[in-house]
Amino acid sequence: MAKIGVEQSLTDVQEALKERGYDVVPLRSEQDAKGCDCCVITGLDTNVTGIQNMVTSGPVIEASGLTAEEICQKIEQKLR
Repeated sequence: MAKIGVEQSLTDVQEALKERGYDVVPLRSEQDAKGCDCCVITGLDTNVTGIQNMVTSGPVIEASGLTAEEICQKIEQKLR
């Protein structure tokens, strides 16, 4: 299953992704995001974890205004 990096404050998203079988990695720094297939950030300060400056092949999803379910759906669409 895909490895998804999720900002630490998004615990509901982390749990929803774990329930769907994803390998969830809490994002505390840019290093944590390396090797992730997709990253989910809060959007409050998109540069807190260095994601904005990071070169990644996977999509970065901004969680602002979305439910955990909506985020899971976006991830599934992007990883198809």
